[in-house]
Amino acid sequence: MPIARLAAASSIGTTLEWYDFAVYNVMAALVFNAVFFPSFDPLTGTILAFSTYAVGYVSRPLGGILFGQLGDRRGRRVVLVTTLLLMGVATVLIGLLPTYQIWGVWSPILLVTLRFLQGAAIGGEWAGAVLLSLEHGASRQRGRNASFAQVGPACGTILGTGVIAVISAVLSPASFEAWGWRMPFWSSMSLVVFGLWLRRGVEETPAFRDLELRQATARTPIKEVFTQHGQRLIIAVGARIGPDVVYALLVAFTLTYVTTVLHLSRSLALAATVVGAACNAVAVPLFGTLSDRIGRRPVYALGAALAILWAYAYFALMNTARPLLIGVAVAVGLLIHASMYGPQAAFVTEQFPARVRYAGASMAYTLGGLLGGGFAPLIMAALYKSFGSTVPVSLYVSAALAITLIALRWSAETAKVPLIE
Repeated sequence: MPIARLAAASSIGTTLEWYDFAVYNVMAALVFNAVFFPSFDPLTGTILAFSTYAVGYVSRPLGGILFGQLGDRRGRRVVLVTTLLLMGVATVLIGLLPTYQIWGVWSPILLVTLRFLQGAAIGGEWAGAVLLSLEHGASRQRGRNASFAQVGPACGTILGTGVIAVISAVLSPASFEAWGWRMPFWSSMSLVVFGLWLRRGVEETPAFRDLELRQATARTPIKEVFTQHGQRLIIAVGARIGPDVVYALLVAFTLTYVTTVLHLSRSLALAATVVGAACNAVAVPLFGTLSDRIGRRPVYALGAALAILWAYAYFALMNTARPLLIGVAVAVGLLIHASMYGPQAAFVTEQFPARVRYAGASMAYTLGGLLGGGFAPLIMAALYKSFGSTVPVSLYVSAALAITLIALRWSAETAKVPLIE
């Protein structure tokens, strides 16, 4: 199987996932407070919009349970096609929703429902995307191969914010708020079609075919993860929390902070995010490759330590209100994030044996995302609203990264050793 096709098939789902999430993040920060929550002041409306963002994380563990079971019992490939379709359809339907002025309270209720379906699909997508490249690829390159799926968030963020930036530049603010915000949601269907074409040409992974031949597939993978691999699950969950909170700060909260607190332009916030995401996309596979050479833990831990320092430097640069320094704050932050995100996919999936690897990785991803990134934008906005200072926000980010460092300290090195069978 050509590695280029594997890389593309692995990353397309996470690209769609984060395209959807990037578009939603931007709209939650800039538009949804007026479109779906018009009877509140702007910052309170933004907090409510980020609450619907959190719903997409709450539903992830349910998707992880459902699709994790299927991925270990029926195969990686069939689940990846299903999750891609579900995620794409839910996103398009968000773009078709009537506003609060037309349907009243039913409008935000339907928004939450579709967000729930998105999250469930994503809960089953990530692990399969990682396993597609990791289980097909060479053992000595697991860090690099698994990191292909990790490029998706940056690519999705670039696509999502880029599309919004173009639409914002073409339309007036009134037109954007009236109907222009819908167009990026509709555009996601092109990624779904391309992704289905890619994945239809990829075979089932050798690890799962071997399980089928030996009739060794797990009957209840989720139960087996919790009863036999609980410590490894806790380690994997903890390792994910810090990077997710950092990403929420740099991508989601940046938009709110630049436009609502600093009162600078939407285009500046979007440009800083796109540049930072481009840096992240390039750096993620490089750090994944580095983790193959010197180990997952040292690369991951160094990134977490640097991120703690950057949680404070970030706001110092942002508060200058100078466009160049705002760009530096986001770009350097996302480079540091890449040093954690690059080895993360291999580190998480290597915690579990093949028979429950899909379920274990799905649960680690979804639970870590729920505890980390799911409520992070909401918590950050609420902390700033309550204290009127960025220090509590930085302390919150530091605490999340401390959890990740503890998990890494508790773990064993997984690079350069065979996968658990």
